[in-house]
Parts: sequence; structure tokens; C-alpha cells
Amino acid sequence: MDIQNIRNFSIVAHIDHGKSTLADRMLELTGTITSRQAKDQILDSMDIERERGITIKASAVTMEYEHEGQPYMLNLIDTPGHVDFGYEVSRALAACEGALLVVDATQGIQAQTLANAYLATEAGAEILGVINKVDLPAAQADLVAEEIEHVLGIRKNECFHISAKSGLGVKDLLDAVCMLLPPPVDRSDEPARALIFDSQYDDYRGVICYVRVFSGTLKTRQRVRLMGNGFTYQVTELGKFRPDMRPVDELGTGEVGYVIANIRDLANVRIGDTITDDVHPAPDALRGYKPPMQMVFSDFYPGNNTEYPRLRAAFDKLSLNDASFTFVPQNSQALGFGFRCGFLGLLHMEIIQERLERENDIDVVQTAPTVSYEILLRDGTVKRIDAPSELPDRTMVEEIREPFVKLEIITTNDTIGGIMKLAEGRRCKLLKTDYLSPTRVMMVYKAPLAEIVYDFYDLIKGVSHGYATMDYEFTGFEVGDLVKIDILVNGMPVEALSLIVHRSNAEPRGRKLITKLRKAIPRQQFEIPLQVAIGGKIIARETIKAYRKDVTAKLYGGDVTRKMKLLKKQKEGKKRMKNIGAVEIPQEAFMSVLDTSD
Repeated sequence: MDIQNIRNFSIVAHIDHGKSTLADRMLELTGTITSRQAKDQILDSMDIERERGITIKASAVTMEYEHEGQPYMLNLIDTPGHVDFGYEVSRALAACEGALLVVDATQGIQAQTLANAYLATEAGAEILGVINKVDLPAAQADLVAEEIEHVLGIRKNECFHISAKSGLGVKDLLDAVCMLLPPPVDRSDEPARALIFDSQYDDYRGVICYVRVFSGTLKTRQRVRLMGNGFTYQVTELGKFRPDMRPVDELGTGEVGYVIANIRDLANVRIGDTITDDVHPAPDALRGYKPPMQMVFSDFYPGNNTEYPRLRAAFDKLSLNDASFTFVPQNSQALGFGFRCGFLGLLHMEIIQERLERENDIDVVQTAPTVSYEILLRDGTVKRIDAPSELPDRTMVEEIREPFVKLEIITTNDTIGGIMKLAEGRRCKLLKTDYLSPTRVMMVYKAPLAEIVYDFYDLIKGVSHGYATMDYEFTGFEVGDLVKIDILVNGMPVEALSLIVHRSNAEPRGRKLITKLRKAIPRQQFEIPLQVAIGGKIIARETIKAYRKDVTAKLYGGDVTRKMKLLKKQKEGKKRMKNIGAVEIPQEAFMSVLDTSD
């Protein structure tokens, strides 16, 4: 295939604006799949993606298309739309020269539309504006085109009007991809260099690397080297996604496909690494990816029917397929050995937990998610902590810095008041207000991440009747008046339940928390005190009452001292039980730490 006739492009958009549906139509129009194979969301291979109706993993596919009598190779990468998977989008764009920015004609520009447009611009991709769902009764295509011109600078008369569901205008869009998007730079005479933009593990074939070839050619049986660690392997299979895996003899410059080279050790492959020829290696590696910054941290411990080694193996496989997730071993007095895991956001954490349970059939106990903090110690050193339990003694701490983000909320005019009230209650500071159209407004806030990461998105959806969307970007750490809340269960501090909160909110938050814990922790044969402490000072207490057995039921009158003797014996038994009894804390108790509602 002539390199001038290759096009590598991504589809980027906000959630539910029609990325995967557009990919389905393109696959059908180019004859990559037959009508018998066709099904909705064909590129979403995981069950969890189909059930939730969202894309989680970027997926690649190669299509053959004829334009003006010329054969073209179109390499499409479908990307996720949720804020938590922005790293997947940035990785996909690094393998492309162009991007289709899809906007819903009924909803207009949303928060993630902007975020993805900026990612595409940063990656140097040529952007084509696409307005989808123009056949719906509520579509306002012309108004949305004006919004795109005003906010993104793409001329309104250059936007493509399509319906991904019916196929209206999709053929014109494919022609535009061939005419308007640039081909890859011809570096076919240079040493082979291919960027690993994703990977997955197969029990029979080892690690499967998804690659984009930037220079030279990769061939089967070729000896290749991973430039990051220097390991060498022999290529056993090369192929393309159509959309299932089809082997080919070679991958040339500008092509996208997969490489299998009997790589058995998961730790040897790193996403963003460069594959080169072992005999004639490239002088330098391709610019990889900026490591993702984890924003949310949570501890995962083996559940009832799971051993620690099985959980470790499951994490190894998952981290290969998802480079934005990290884990380190962790030990807790209450829960034993487990892992401290880092995620890009709460949905990302939820997906990882679900994938662990589905793909590996294991149970996990998960603690409440927290964000990371920066600690300035009195000796001048700065330390980053990912859990409240890692906070040093207060006498050694000069200041605690919390993470702040730039928060963009796009909403309708009539819901501005409710959203402003909600944001102010979460210590958010309004920076600017920008009108996208006469009826829609974008509000930009400076916000503490800890206040918005859990339920803030759900609440703004409620306040705005489902119309508002939000996106956030980390800006840095700033000093705050923060304190650590400790929770004592039966006199023992449970580190997994501790929290770092703003001093003004510490006491009401602590009281709310133990009230919820009292309902979540089951009653025992002995009384369980629940206490909230700040710096060793108890500020609140609740008690879980013991089960009472009527030990005097068998008595039928007689001397009162017999009753007293039995009650005293029961009291001593309960006291002894309290000293040695262990309180099992259920999963709901850990999650109640997050719930800020009354």
C-alpha cells in the first residue's frame, strides 16, 4: 500500500455522542464486517462495556476503502469519552495524524468535547468537526455548528452533518478522511521503530502488543528489541484488526496492528515503549507517554474465597492492559495483606473492581477512596502520601497541601443558581463564566479534588435535571487547614476508615460517619464503642448495643440473689469477650466513609 494512501485517525467525543455507533457504520460501509457480523458497539469487546453502554478501552481496526478509484487503508482507533479515561484518548491520539471530533446535535459542546479537542490539538492531530444525530426531532445542527466555531475555532461551514445510526452523511465523511486528513510521514527507509500504544495478555500466546509503526518495516520471524529494557524477542506473528485479529507477513511505515513475540513476562512490556530491529536498531526511541497522574487511591484486600497470590496475579494482568492503574503491596491490622491502588477517577476504580471480579473470579474488600496529599515536614522535606494512615505525627508536620483542579461545568442558564450553591458548599471558587450560546453557559472553578471526586458529579446532574456536564484538570497542590480524623472501633483505631478533611468540616463529618457506621457494623455479643478522634482528642461517640440473652428466663421465682448471681456471671462473660472479641467490619462500612449526605 502506498504510504500516501494510509490514514490513521481517532474518533473523540463526549460520552454518548455516538463514537462507537459511527465506528460501526464505517465498518459496514467499508465492507470490513458483513451485515451478518454487524451488531451494536462491535469494537466494545468487553461485556462490561456493552452493559454500561460506554467505551472503556481504546480499540483499533483497519478498513480498506476506495476513493476516486484509489485504494485507501484507514486505521481507526475508537476512544472512550469519560473523564476518567482521558489517558486512553491521549495514547490513541499519539498513534494518529487526524481526529474526528463528534458533537451531538441535540446537546451541543459538552465538558469532555472540550477536553478531547485540547488533547487532539496537543498531539498535533488534524481535527474534523462532525455533528451527529442531525435526524433527531430535537436536533439544532446550525446552533451547534456556531457553538463549535465560537469555542473551538472550527468553521461552521466545514463541519460534517451526519447520523451515525442511519448512516446519513457517513460516506461523505469517509471521503473527507481520505481527502482532508494528512498521510503518515514516509520514513520507510529508516530503521524499524514501532510505538506500543496498548497491550493485553493471552494465556496461550503471551503478551499481545498493539503497535503503530513510525519508521521502517516489521516482519515475521524478525529479531526485535524493546528499547526501554533492552530485551530481545523473535516475532512469531504480526497482524491487523479487521476487527478480529488477522495475521499478515509484515507491517510497514504508518500501519497499525499487533505484534506477538512469545513475551511471557508481563513486567517486560511497558506501554509507550519502542520496538526496533535487533540487528539494525534505531538510534533513539520514540517519544513515549507522559506517565498518568493517579488522582484517587483505595486499598484492595482479598475477600472470603480469594488468596493473596491470586489477587497479585490478577493485578499483574490488569496493569498490562491498563497502564493508568498502579498498585503496591499494603498491610493493615484490620484486613491483613492487600494492595494500595491508584486510579484516575472513581469510575476507573469501579471498572477495575468489576473487571477483577469478572475476569478473574475473585472477591475483594475495598476501602474508601482517598486523594493524595503533599506534606511539608519541619526539616524542609516534602513527602507525598496516598492514604491518611501515611500522615506523619503532627509534631513533625509543618503544613499539609491538598490537590486542586480546574473544574469546568457546562450547564443551562436556568440551573446556574443551584450549581453555584452546590459548588460553594464544596469550597469551590468561581474563576469565570463563559456563554457558549444564549441558553448554555460554561463555569470555570478552582476546586479541591477531595470535595468533588466522590458524589459531586451525581449531585450536579440532579440539580441540573441531567443537563450539566463536568470535566476537571489537575493544577497543583495548595496549603489547606486540614486535619486527620481517626475512627476507633472497640478502642482500636481502624486506619482504613481514617480521613483527612478541612478543619471547619471535621466535627460534623466525624459525627455523621460514626452514625452511619453504627448502622453498617452488625451487633455482637458484647457492646462496641465507636469513637471519633482528632489528634488524640475524642470528639464524638456512638455505641452498638450488645445482643441480650435473658439468662434468668429459666428461674421461676425464689431468692433474688440467684437472679443477681446469673446476671453478674453474664456481665463478666461479656467483659471478657469484649477484651478478646474481634469486630468484623463489612464492605458497606468502608464505603459509608464517602457518603456526605445526611
